[in-house]
Amino acid sequence: MTTHIRLLDGITILEPTGKIAGSSASELRKTISPQIEAYDEPRILINFKRVNTIDGSGLNALMEARALTARKKGRIGVVHVSKHIKNLVALSRLASLFERFDSEDAAVLALSA
Repeated sequence: MTTHIRLLDGITILEPTGKIAGSSASELRKTISPQIEAYDEPRILINFKRVNTIDGSGLNALMEARALTARKKGRIGVVHVSKHIKNLVALSRLASLFERFDSEDAAVLALSA
């Protein structure tokens, strides 16, 4: 798994690619944490467009990112979540913890406010 990071209107956008499972979940955790720590009130958007699989360790990494962001009174959103990931998040009852957006533009606009 690789993760491309870019900044748009004060929003840190992370674009992981491939599987977020096992050791790649640790990689995601190591990538997200500094992005959250770098800001007083982090605004993070995770674009799942190129993610094809996520497992429990991946969900755990996302939950840790969400907790870190919440402690700093920041916001974290997700976009382009596949049906597989939506189902897994729904089954684990985590769906309400992440702001979901229909497009990257809508997410950047909302998270910038």
